[in-house]
Amino acid sequence: VQLQASGGGLVQAGGSLRLSCAASGRTFSDYVAGWFRRAPGKEREFVAFITWSGSGRYYADSVKGRFIISRDNAKNTVYLQMNSLRPEDTAVYYCAADRNYANYRTAGEYDYWGQGTLVTVSS
Repeated sequence: VQLQASGGGLVQAGGSLRLSCAASGRTFSDYVAGWFRRAPGKEREFVAFITWSGSGRYYADSVKGRFIISRDNAKNTVYLQMNSLRPEDTAVYYCAADRNYANYRTAGEYDYWGQGTLVTVSS
């Protein structure tokens, strides 16, 4: 499956953005999906995860209550709605997918990755 992330941009603190991750090449409902991010000078970190049908959703503590992950399998797309953005949310955001998962917080669990989209939050 090929993944294409989009929706990044520049936003003021307290604002919102919605990222999209469009999948192609396979039946997307056969894949779980996650969002990760890499801030300047930092390691890539887990942000959010969603199961095949969307019935299971999990978040990093740093974004819980502010970010919402969702998916529309008819459109082969996963979304990340980001609200109440903070300067520390500034990062390149990546979507990832895999057929199965053992530890959804681990980047190495995912076989497929999008190219990343930059989110910059100004104070």
